[in-house]
Parts: sequence; structure tokens; C-alpha cells
Amino acid sequence: MTDDLAPVRFDTKIAVLLRDDLETWQRLNVTAFLVSGLGTAVPEVVGEPYADADDTPYLPMFRQPVLVFEGSKELLTTAHTRAVGRGATLSVFTSDLFATGNDRDNRAAVRAVRRDGMDLVGLAVHGPRNAVDKILKGASMHP
Repeated sequence: MTDDLAPVRFDTKIAVLLRDDLETWQRLNVTAFLVSGLGTAVPEVVGEPYADADDTPYLPMFRQPVLVFEGSKELLTTAHTRAVGRGATLSVFTSDLFATGNDRDNRAAVRAVRRDGMDLVGLAVHGPRNAVDKILKGASMHP
């Protein structure tokens, strides 16, 4: 017998790590961009579509919370190295993307810089809870 009222505990974690010197609008923009591809790469993180009492349909959302952290530029570089080393599902946002205006130019900006030379302002990672915790070690919850 299952308890339908028991809290749901997930084996995986979705986390965003933002550089601590971003302006508010940048934090929001970067977070939205970083998580936007996760559902296509890991479709099981997306829940069922929503509907209100009038049967108005709404898009599905992630089935689990997205935790947002912040850290220094150096911590982002370290977390990125850890994530790549663990083969984690990962998205990145570099400072160069603030100067582009479309997906093609965004991809070209990332492609133009070697992994160890990227000026990271954010990353999103999905994976087993303990692996994500290790990747983000040293980060603080976003205020």
C-alpha cells in the first residue's frame, strides 16, 4: 500500500549555479535559458500537462524542483570541470551570450571558445542527487 500523501522524494536533482556578480535581470534570463533544454535531453523530468477546473490546457513543467545556487567565477569553473568529468547532463551560459540575440549566434559564441577558456556565468546540471551535490560543493543557495 502506498501513501499518496507522503512527500515525494526524487533520486535526481535539477540545479542551476549562477555567478554571484550578475544583475537581477541576468540571473533570471540565464536561469530560464539554462533549464530550457533539459526536458528535451532528459524527458522524464517533465511531468504531465496541466488543466484548470474549466479544462483550459497548460504546458507541462518539471516534475521536481529546480534548485538555484550562486557562487564565484572560480566556483563555476570548478563545478563545470566536475560536471564534465562526471558526464553529467549539463548546459552552460557564458558572458558572450549577453551580446547575442539568437540561438545560432549563441551556439557560435560557445563553439568559438575552448572549454577551459569559457567565461561562465551560469550552468545547469541534472543527475543523481549525490553527484549533483558533489558537483556544486561550495555553492550557496541563491538568496
